[in-house]
Amino acid sequence: MHEPGALPRDLTEENESLRASMAYMMEQAERNHDIMCRHQAFDLEIVGADSFPSLVSTIFRSLPVISELDIVTLSLIDEGEDIRLVMNKLGVDFADFPHLVFVESTRALGFVPSSSEQFTGPPKPMLGPYIPSSHQAMFPHPPAGLQSIALVPLLRNKRLIGSLNLGSLDPSRFTPAMGTDFVEHMASIIAICLENVISNEMLKYIGLTDSLTGVYNRRYIDRRLREEIARARRQAYRISVMYIDIDHFKRVNDSVGHQGGDEVLREVAARIKAELRLSDALGRFGGEEFVVLLIDAELDNANMVAERIRASIAGTPFALSSGGMLPVTVSIGVAVLDDFDRDHAIEGVAQELLAHSDAALYQAKEGGRNRVVSFEVTLAEIGDSAIPQA
Repeated sequence: MHEPGALPRDLTEENESLRASMAYMMEQAERNHDIMCRHQAFDLEIVGADSFPSLVSTIFRSLPVISELDIVTLSLIDEGEDIRLVMNKLGVDFADFPHLVFVESTRALGFVPSSSEQFTGPPKPMLGPYIPSSHQAMFPHPPAGLQSIALVPLLRNKRLIGSLNLGSLDPSRFTPAMGTDFVEHMASIIAICLENVISNEMLKYIGLTDSLTGVYNRRYIDRRLREEIARARRQAYRISVMYIDIDHFKRVNDSVGHQGGDEVLREVAARIKAELRLSDALGRFGGEEFVVLLIDAELDNANMVAERIRASIAGTPFALSSGGMLPVTVSIGVAVLDDFDRDHAIEGVAQELLAHSDAALYQAKEGGRNRVVSFEVTLAEIGDSAIPQA
């Protein structure tokens, strides 16, 4: 018997069980809503990334947090190292991205059957336990105790461009029985963003590069010089500019033809570049003229580099594809900016520094060619005539 108005014990227990179930479902719904909101914010953030470093940094910084993962890595197919070459040219330091992995082919990702490079269908994510012998290439710096992983293909128009690799210390986080719709959707957005930003970086590189020699063009050097002047004002270092001109280049074209002239231009660029640091910048200003920016270089150091460049080019004749050997020399004008008075506009300082190095180049040619002429520029001299020093 039970008291009037009281529920039977079994109904009471059932009611409590239902309330507990409802509370759990509400908690899960709220958690799922929170996860969805975080992933939507993540999607917007990566879609808004305007450069390769920005996009990759966002993935590595945000995705482990919003997905509660212990490691996230990216494997990108870069046959021929084209991506790495362009990103290096644009100043990307891959040491900043230890979880970014480049592979030479689709086979290296593990989605392709060993007997063929062709898929019978779109590759699917691979979920399961972490096996170092099989997976360490995708996780070059795995956290201690890594237990389960998901390797998610990055696909663009049915073409595999890489893999999004997720890892957890929880052995039950990724299992072969789990559904993969969510991670596939996330990977599809990441793949779109990666392809777009890499394409944009490639176009940027093409727009800032001389197609014949592979070095930067004038547009890039002009922009870089302004950036370096602004940075030098903050960090108090010197900037040197070298203006380099191939001596008697018209005679070169007349004697070996334009194809031979193109070979000379490429080899001159290569020899100049061999004498520079990674922090320096080399650009072709058109015709047979090149400009070099030496960052944090005193006048003596700049002169020494210029003399090495001159000697490297004059010291060994150029071997042409036609079989001939051609002696080539260059004249070099060097200018060093020593004063960064903030009252002078950066644009004007940049133009005057280039003008002074060009004037020094003129003096080198007037003095007999195959030589270096330099002087130090202070802002007191900008707008006035200055006397170069041989």
